[in-house]
Amino acid sequence: MTQDMEESADTFGDINLTLGMLNMEDNMSKEDIYSHLTSIIQNTDILDDAIVQRLIYYASKDMRDTNILRETRMLAGEVLVSLAAHDFNSVMYEVQSNFRILELPNEFIVLALAELATSYVSQSIPFMMMTLLTMQTMLRLAEEERMKGVFCIALEKFSKAIYKYVNHWRDFPYPRLDANRLSDKIFMLFRYIMEKWAPVTSPVQTLAIVKAHGPTVSLLLHREDLCEYALDQVPWLLNQYKDKEIDFHVTQSLKQILTAVVLYDAALPKGLRKTIFINLLHQVCRVSEPPVKENEIEASSCFLILAHSNPADLLEFFDEQLRNNNETFRTGILTLLRSAINAEEPKLRDYITSIERTVKVVMGDLSIKVRNSTLLLIQTMCEKCYIEAREGWPLIDYIFSQFAMSNKNLEKPMKPNSHEDEKGEKSVRELSLEVLKTLDPLVTGMPQVLWPRILTFVVPAEYTGTLDYLFNIIRSLIMAEERKKNNAQESTALVISTGAVKLPSPQQLLARLLVISMLASLGKLCGAGAIGLLKILPEIIHPKLVDLWKTRLPELLQPLEGKNTSIVLWETMLLQLLKESLWKISDIAWTIQLSQDFNQQMNSYSNTSLEKKFLWKALGTTLASCQDTDFVSSQIKEFLIAPNQLGDQRQGITSILGYCAETHLDTVLKVLKTFQDREKFFMNRCKGIFSGKKSLTKTDVMVIYGAVALHAPKGQLLTRLDQDIVSQVLFLYGQCSQVLGMSVMNKDMDLQMSFTRSITEIGIAVQDAEDQGFKFSYKEVLLGYMLDFIRDEPLDSLASPVRWKALIAIRYLSKLKPQLSLNDHLNILEETIRRLLPLPPLEKLKDEGETDKDKEHINFLYERSMDALGRLLRTMMWDNVKAEDCQEMFNLLRMWLVSQKDWERERAFQITAQVLTNDVEAPEHFKIGSLLGLLAPHSCDTLPTIRQAAASSTIGLFCIKGIHPEVERLQDLQEGLQCDDVQVQIKISSKIAKIVSKLIPNEEILMFLEETLDGLETLNPTCTKACGIWMVAALKEQGAALEEQLLEILNMIYYHMPVLRQKEESFQFMLEAISQIASFHMDAVVANLLQKPLPFDRDTKTLWKALAENTASSGKLLRALTDKLENELEDDVAGLEAISVACAMYEVVSAGTPVTSLYPEVFTLLLKLASCTLGQKMPTSTFSRRRRVMPQGERQQTADPCRLSVTTLKCVQAQAMKEGLAKESDEGDNLWTLLSSPSTHHVGVCALARSMALWQHGVILDIMEQLFASLTSSSENYRITGTAFFSELMKEPILWKHGNLREVLILMDQSAWDSNAILRQMAIRGLGNTTSGAPHKVKKHKQIILESIIRGLYHLARTEVVCESLKALKKILELLTDRDVSFYFKEIVLQTRTFFEDEQDDVRLTAIFLFENLASLTGRRWKIFFAEEIKKSMISFLLHLWDPNPKIGAACRDVLIICIPFLGLQELYGVLDHLLDGQDLPRARDFYRQLCVKLAKRNQEILWILHTHSFTFFSSNWEMIRSAAVKLTDAIVLNLTNQYVQLLDKEQLTTRLQALRQDPCISVQRAAEAALQTLLRRCREISILL
Repeated sequence: MTQDMEESADTFGDINLTLGMLNMEDNMSKEDIYSHLTSIIQNTDILDDAIVQRLIYYASKDMRDTNILRETRMLAGEVLVSLAAHDFNSVMYEVQSNFRILELPNEFIVLALAELATSYVSQSIPFMMMTLLTMQTMLRLAEEERMKGVFCIALEKFSKAIYKYVNHWRDFPYPRLDANRLSDKIFMLFRYIMEKWAPVTSPVQTLAIVKAHGPTVSLLLHREDLCEYALDQVPWLLNQYKDKEIDFHVTQSLKQILTAVVLYDAALPKGLRKTIFINLLHQVCRVSEPPVKENEIEASSCFLILAHSNPADLLEFFDEQLRNNNETFRTGILTLLRSAINAEEPKLRDYITSIERTVKVVMGDLSIKVRNSTLLLIQTMCEKCYIEAREGWPLIDYIFSQFAMSNKNLEKPMKPNSHEDEKGEKSVRELSLEVLKTLDPLVTGMPQVLWPRILTFVVPAEYTGTLDYLFNIIRSLIMAEERKKNNAQESTALVISTGAVKLPSPQQLLARLLVISMLASLGKLCGAGAIGLLKILPEIIHPKLVDLWKTRLPELLQPLEGKNTSIVLWETMLLQLLKESLWKISDIAWTIQLSQDFNQQMNSYSNTSLEKKFLWKALGTTLASCQDTDFVSSQIKEFLIAPNQLGDQRQGITSILGYCAETHLDTVLKVLKTFQDREKFFMNRCKGIFSGKKSLTKTDVMVIYGAVALHAPKGQLLTRLDQDIVSQVLFLYGQCSQVLGMSVMNKDMDLQMSFTRSITEIGIAVQDAEDQGFKFSYKEVLLGYMLDFIRDEPLDSLASPVRWKALIAIRYLSKLKPQLSLNDHLNILEETIRRLLPLPPLEKLKDEGETDKDKEHINFLYERSMDALGRLLRTMMWDNVKAEDCQEMFNLLRMWLVSQKDWERERAFQITAQVLTNDVEAPEHFKIGSLLGLLAPHSCDTLPTIRQAAASSTIGLFCIKGIHPEVERLQDLQEGLQCDDVQVQIKISSKIAKIVSKLIPNEEILMFLEETLDGLETLNPTCTKACGIWMVAALKEQGAALEEQLLEILNMIYYHMPVLRQKEESFQFMLEAISQIASFHMDAVVANLLQKPLPFDRDTKTLWKALAENTASSGKLLRALTDKLENELEDDVAGLEAISVACAMYEVVSAGTPVTSLYPEVFTLLLKLASCTLGQKMPTSTFSRRRRVMPQGERQQTADPCRLSVTTLKCVQAQAMKEGLAKESDEGDNLWTLLSSPSTHHVGVCALARSMALWQHGVILDIMEQLFASLTSSSENYRITGTAFFSELMKEPILWKHGNLREVLILMDQSAWDSNAILRQMAIRGLGNTTSGAPHKVKKHKQIILESIIRGLYHLARTEVVCESLKALKKILELLTDRDVSFYFKEIVLQTRTFFEDEQDDVRLTAIFLFENLASLTGRRWKIFFAEEIKKSMISFLLHLWDPNPKIGAACRDVLIICIPFLGLQELYGVLDHLLDGQDLPRARDFYRQLCVKLAKRNQEILWILHTHSFTFFSSNWEMIRSAAVKLTDAIVLNLTNQYVQLLDKEQLTTRLQALRQDPCISVQRAAEAALQTLLRRCREISILL
């Protein structure tokens, strides 16, 4: 409610706004305003009164304002009229106030009144009298055309309103008014207009009067006193038929008048009525130009009104006009009659006979339009039951005659520019059929018209096209009669005299219906209709057939239910029905008449039609059933003498005599022989051709003999075959193929075809005789003829069917006794295959055809030839009981199945599919494995036909073995192979392989695999992929059962590897196959692969990688290799087998095989192998005896066993790092070089140990457990390896915590005394590293450990041992106190000092570090001793400040700082501060001078000690040390007191310095020169002469 109020408020606001805009002077916008107002008013139910009044005011004012545009004034008038719905009285008052007597009103006022009268009839009628009176006073004032037109419009509207009131006054809400008074006023207005305006009006004014004329006259007709006047005005109206623009309105007004005439039952004068007929007919049937559609419809409506009022006159008029032979009038009248009948006017039904006679008037008209119109009218008459028995039959006959006429006209050669005629005749034919289609034979009266005369259309050939509907009509009539017979004692529905119509005889009906029934096999409706009629017509055909057909015809109809049946089967069934029927009738005269009726229908069908072919056979069957042999003999003679009466004489006479021979073999052969003997001209083979082929030729008779043999009774045939049939055929062929002694065989294709056909039929006949004891003596001869025919055919074309027919003949002959040998079979098959499969591609063959028909024929020959070859191969192969022979025959196709030419491959596969499918049963022991491997991969071939055939063949192979896979599913998959998407093909082929692979007999797997491997080498890419898929699928399904064949399979695969390597995808499939085998038989595959010579060639490596890449078996593979390697290294000795395992492991792990689960075991085994093979050499293995394709440049190399082992270990470590089991070695890739060399192996092992991931301590502990045995191994190398590895692990606390390193420590201590230097070194290192891993153990066993390590300091031959001992001592001493080492202190110090000048940097550095550590352990007992040792060592520390190794220089600085306090020379710290880290080293000369200055002041003794030890360094190998020694000597000499200078051995010093002046190093030379000068200067100072 609230929403409605809101909408009303919005509307009122909108109107108020619009009204405000109307006050504006802008006339241009008022048009839009009024349009908007009209919409609002018409869509609003309630308007406020004030608003309505304001709207009335503005609309009226603007409507009358002449200054406003006409369109705007019209819109204002529309608004005013719309407002009457809200306040009619106010609107009428406003309009009437401007509609004054004797005053010419505004035109829009008049129009508004007219619209009000039309739109509001009930409210306007009370005001009508006043309005008409006022209007009457205005007519005389109207002078303008527009104003006159307005008054005419008003008269029209007022008349319609009053007419409505007159006829429906009871529906009005007020008392009845006097309508006569209103009509009087209308009469006066109309009379004035007709008298004053009508004679002199313009076309526009005339149109307005015409529009007003109909409503006005219609109104006046209700008054008897005015009726005559009103009808007198009609001629004026009819006279206005002049212009198309006005004709419609004239007809519309006339229709209104005619309607009123019928309503008021007014009598139209006869003259006026005829005038109306004529005028209306001209409107419907305009000759010069087509009528306007609306006008034609109105005129037709007028005729319907006239048919209602006076049908007799109308039909009389139509009959009169139809006889004028005017096409347009005839077409129009027939259309009008059809419309009238469709309207179902009751009065018209009394004139059915008149209508029928009227139609007959035009039946002879040849005009297309008239014929079509007549057919449409007859169709309507039939539908509306306007057909009666006496006159109706000609109309039915007309339908059929028009169909026949149109067919006949269409068969005639068309003249130029006759396309329209052809189109017209087709329309007549189609319409005739449509009429018959819609004809209901059971409507009232129709059965009496149709029966039995309708039967006359069944037999004539010209009505064949109507049979579909004709049979339906006849069946409906007969079935209706049957129903009536069942319901009543008598029926009269079909009892009608036929009159002059000649009905067909029963034999004619039977002959016709049987022939037409043949079309049922093609799914044609008329065929089914014919057999349906036979079912219900047995009494009419012959009373004896009732019971027979009652049982046989339902059986006959069964094959037709749901789908088309086979033509041959259907034909056989119909002929059998004919035989049984004739036997049942057993009437010779009846049978003879039937044969004559069959013969009479020969010309009814074309020679190539199915009906004609059946007709010949039916005639032959009828003759066979005839017991009058004389009649049969005479008929055969007649046909032989005059065969042209049969149409195609060869086919006709052959069919007739063949079927006749089924009963009359002796008669047929006798007549044939007589005919040959009597016809002397017959000796000339060409006579028949020259004489127009009216008589038979020898070739024709050859064909007849074949047909006779085919149909002859089997019991009589074999006794007469050789003498009376085959010998005659060969005799005739011999005569035909020789002209003047010259062979013309190859030039006469017809002769070859006829001979071949005859031989084929003879072969079939002998085979059907099923006499196992009969041996066909002519078999070899006839086979020779057929093969000659095939050989003579060209290999580049396929223009003749000789090949095809000869193949069929060979197939049937091959089955006859005596049996052919295997070689004969092979020769025949090879000859036929190589004469057909190499033909060019089909498209190229078809290009030889000049027309589309030629191309179609070539395609037909191609398909039939291939089919014949397939059938021949199928017959010869499966008729053989030996599996080996079948295989031999099939092998003939092998080369074609893998041909590089698609079309040859396609043909071979189509033939193969034909051979292997359709419920074939193979001989026992027939092998399918090889064939399966050959065929199945082609399910992914390039052509869809090949793919389909390959799939069919694959399925068929299993079926012939009695193995039935999921056939339906496989066939569904096979359909998908039509797709051109390669991926889809591969997917489908894979699914098929998965289904059928499990069904391959186990003993045939090897053959299957060998074939697929061959396919991988030779087939195209997609087929290659399919080969791989099938091979892998078979191995996957049956791999577990292949243990006994495993070695052969593997050797077969190895054999193919070198070639397959050149084809990447094929190679991958082969690798997958190996992996699949390994998944079932891993140990066997591993053992087999390990027998390959070392180093592994590329193929062997690839195999290992392939096995590793198989995720399902990679773990098993690594486990197998690990176990194998463990067994081989059981005695700590590595043989060739162990190296092979390592190489295999490398390939496996490098492929990404996870090592986590076996890492500890694999790691220790490989480390052990590397140790055991250290320094060994291994001779090259011999090549394996197999195919090898070695790329250019590849040579077999000598293998280093240790390098191979280390390489594998490297690979394992890399994989371990990826898996988080190890870390990168600090040696990087150099690690593996170190491991491979005997001299650095231990270094590499240590680096390897350091790369262990401590966070994987569980893994390391497993490795330690595995490697513990190495410490006591009999192999020295392995002990070194284990000791080196453990030496690095000893420094890890976590391993001490969880591992059993106590025993390792003991063994380390023992090894520290070993004679092998490297072993001692590693053991000492392990003891030293124990300080980091287990310091408490070091403290606990310090004495034992120190003794073992100090022992190493005396191994002077190997500095590595010394260095390791120094490092170990340094680490250990950091843990001990001075009391702990007091016993060994002096020995350690003395031994340490001996290495300050060692050539090895590492030794020097470690010794200096150790000395520094010793300083911190100097107890009170050894302090003086250590100070003295410092004095002796100080020269080394000072000089090595400038050691080539910066680390040693830094170490010397540190040790000097530590040792100075022992000498009490703290003053030297200032000098040493210049050597702090981060500062540049000072010049040596300056440093030494500053140092000596300090020492000179503090302790001259030390300067002297330094001097006495400096000579040793003059000969140092390091130039920097030599230079530093000379510079130090210079500084010492400079700062010695005179007392000490005098003690100098000046001669020796000078000599040494002089020698150093010749040193290669410039720095040494300069330093020596400077020192000499210093020495000379000091000597001078103390006055000592040199």
